[in-house]
Amino acid sequence: MRPTILPGACGGLCTRALLVFGALIQPALAEQRENDADSPLPGVEIIGSPDAVETLPGSGTYVGEDGIREQSYDDINRVLRRIPGVYLREEDGYGLFPNISLRGVDPARSGKVMLLEDGIPQAPAPYSAPAAYFSPTTGRMSGVEVLKGSGQVRHGPQITGGVINYLSTPIPASRTGYVKGLYGDDSELRLHGYFGDTVQTQMGRIGYLAEGYYRRTDGFKRIDSAGDFFGADADETGFDNRDLNLKLMWEPETALYQRISFSHGRTDLDADETYLGLTDDDFDDTPNRRYVASRFDNIDTEQDRTVLRHFIALSDRTDIDTALYYTQFERNWFKLASVNGNNPAAALAAGGQDLDTLRGDAAGTLRYRANAREYYARGAQTKLTHLMNTGALEHEITVGVRIHEDEVDRFQQDTDFDQNDDGNITGRTNLPNGAAGDRIQNTDALALFVDDRIRIGRLTISPGLRFEQLDLEYQQDLRRADGGGSPDRDSGDLSVWAGGVGLNWQHDDNWSFFGGLFRGFATPAPRSHLRSGLDEETSLSAETGIRYFSSDRSWRAEIVAFRTDFDDLIAQPNLGAGLAGDADNVGEVRSRGLELSASEDRQLPNGWRMPSFFALTYTDAQITSASTSTDPESIFSGAEKGNEVPYIPELQFSIGTGLEDERWALNLTGTYVDETFATANNTGDQIDADGNPDARFGQTDSYFVVDISGRFDLSPGLSLLAGVHNLLNDEYIVSRVPLGARPGKPRFAYAGFEARFE
Repeated sequence: MRPTILPGACGGLCTRALLVFGALIQPALAEQRENDADSPLPGVEIIGSPDAVETLPGSGTYVGEDGIREQSYDDINRVLRRIPGVYLREEDGYGLFPNISLRGVDPARSGKVMLLEDGIPQAPAPYSAPAAYFSPTTGRMSGVEVLKGSGQVRHGPQITGGVINYLSTPIPASRTGYVKGLYGDDSELRLHGYFGDTVQTQMGRIGYLAEGYYRRTDGFKRIDSAGDFFGADADETGFDNRDLNLKLMWEPETALYQRISFSHGRTDLDADETYLGLTDDDFDDTPNRRYVASRFDNIDTEQDRTVLRHFIALSDRTDIDTALYYTQFERNWFKLASVNGNNPAAALAAGGQDLDTLRGDAAGTLRYRANAREYYARGAQTKLTHLMNTGALEHEITVGVRIHEDEVDRFQQDTDFDQNDDGNITGRTNLPNGAAGDRIQNTDALALFVDDRIRIGRLTISPGLRFEQLDLEYQQDLRRADGGGSPDRDSGDLSVWAGGVGLNWQHDDNWSFFGGLFRGFATPAPRSHLRSGLDEETSLSAETGIRYFSSDRSWRAEIVAFRTDFDDLIAQPNLGAGLAGDADNVGEVRSRGLELSASEDRQLPNGWRMPSFFALTYTDAQITSASTSTDPESIFSGAEKGNEVPYIPELQFSIGTGLEDERWALNLTGTYVDETFATANNTGDQIDADGNPDARFGQTDSYFVVDISGRFDLSPGLSLLAGVHNLLNDEYIVSRVPLGARPGKPRFAYAGFEARFE
């Protein structure tokens, strides 16, 4: 097994990065920037605020703290529903494993979206294994930013769709404490608290923040009883999530303004979650049922993240922002892999002996797989921003470089369980370690970008270019206990580039017009490129739009037309993505549509506030070439030109309104999502491309979900909270992958409190 690599012992990469970091913090002769006691931590945002959207040379959205906490959301799916152009394939009902698409990219495991927290990559291994089995805890965030325009050149490597940046709780400018507690259906408990301060000392300003977040639930599903498995054991379908964070900041008393910050966090998840879904008939009868064959399914994950950041203002016109980062992620998803040697998805569609075995009504063999993976990602990134004038042109030039390394280590073991006719487990056999997967993939990447925001009166032009050089390496089947498999190793390289230009014309204080053209890329994993010859996925996207802001900024509206053409679309290699074998280039896709958003903060005559919002997306996402996938189990197999892209709805919208007084608030949100095809061959039947039964094929349901929440202030800083998610208790198939029909989260009621003190 690969030795554990600690942040302090990360080899030549971190040594070089530390030398760069050390050079940057040396004093320089330049003008001093005034220390702002209320300034946020710089360099962590990609948009900055809702007001910054006004001049953005492309489309983007900023969701602040209210957008997360007014409905007590801890599910990124529900937060992102209010942003046009974002598509979500739910899986577990809680947002533990989100599948996010921006403007029509394949949503599987959010592998085509660049996920960041405070500007730092968060996928366990963004290059070597982009499928994100980890998502930052939404409930502890202070905001979320989504960027779909040409500004993506600052980020990579998965940018055919766009960028999502989670904004963590910032260090407060003065002593602040916060505590929130909720209790709801399914014995769900949530606790969130932090305390922080910034103080002036002889050494300069020093700030800190300590934060904790805890969530647990029994889950909304129930496992069938069988034999000696019944009672309380059958109710264990929930999870336990713990998230701890520490932040430190120092602004030294130096000739130049500097800020040095450190953050460390750890997230532990223990979830009794399964890939196994239901037959359609069983779903219609009891959608929140789980078959007894999934009784042992459990995923255990641990993520550690550390960031050391330095910001220096060399002058009023030149800044440098540098960050060293290290993340380590481990997971083991012990879950059902086969029944009597067959695919469970086939059993759900075909019925018979295998389905009876899944239900615990017949004897058979259940094979479980310990999907054990270890990941790390480490690197150094720095960007220099310089303001300058050339005649009548005002330039804001940003140049950036990132040195990055990541790795995924897969070493998996299968276990066979013998089941009798009563559903009792009568025997267990552990198969050779590594025989179910033995693979290490590693990527070293050098990324460079430059962009320039050029202002000419009311016109802003933002050209940008990004280049990445990747050194790839993999090995497989060199550690298997049985000595089998196909031992192999290889190395090579890959160069990719992205670029584009965005425009923004500020017609007056109320109206602006924008547009852009952008070429993006998504890189294949090392083994997929070196062994299978996969090319990088590329995209060419164009957009044009209009923004309106009322003079008092109480009313905002935006309409955007977009088109994105994808070439060599990569289908991710895991059952969670609907592909059982290797990754695959599956052809060409065209996605085009219209995005509309509006919001208003109306002041009523009696002093009440009435905030409202509306977001709508119409999308025509089509396969523009016959699929080249040769894997019949792939959800992209059998696609013909003109077919719809799976899990991209034609129409979706979200609408919300509320009433607020000084001491109370009431908010109502509704979301509609169209039905979609679950596979690219656009069949309504559960039959794969070769005519075999497969429950992953078919369609999902359309649905309309209503959430309601209320708040009452007992005193300044102390509030009571209550709400209901899915108020109408709508039942619907939200997905057919990983293995069969899966439900959306049913009605969930909660109550709690929120306290803030300074």
